Amino acid sequence: MTKASPETPIPAASGVPSRLYTHCGIKELRVEDTFFIAETPLDDGQGNPPPGWGNPYQDGVVTVSGSKAVFRDDNGHIVTFLARPGATGFLNICS
Repeated sequence: MTKASPETPIPAASGVPSRLYTHCGIKELRVEDTFFIAETPLDDGQGNPPPGWGNPYQDGVVTVSGSKAVFRDDNGHIVTFLARPGATGFLNICS
């Protein structure tokens, strides 16, 4: 299983098992060389993932279709991410 973090990009394939990095909320995702931003960022207002999400990761599946990536997990979470054309890094690196 791969991790969605600055260190390990998710391979671009449909329905790839992955670990979404959630430590500072659900905001960004990298799939191979493409950086994505959450269509609707999620956090608890304190810079953590919302209740019901794992911390620092949430296991699930990422599907990429064109300029969108969708994360789904067994808890019913669904987050749509939009590609950031030309981006070469994350907007924010969470420690």
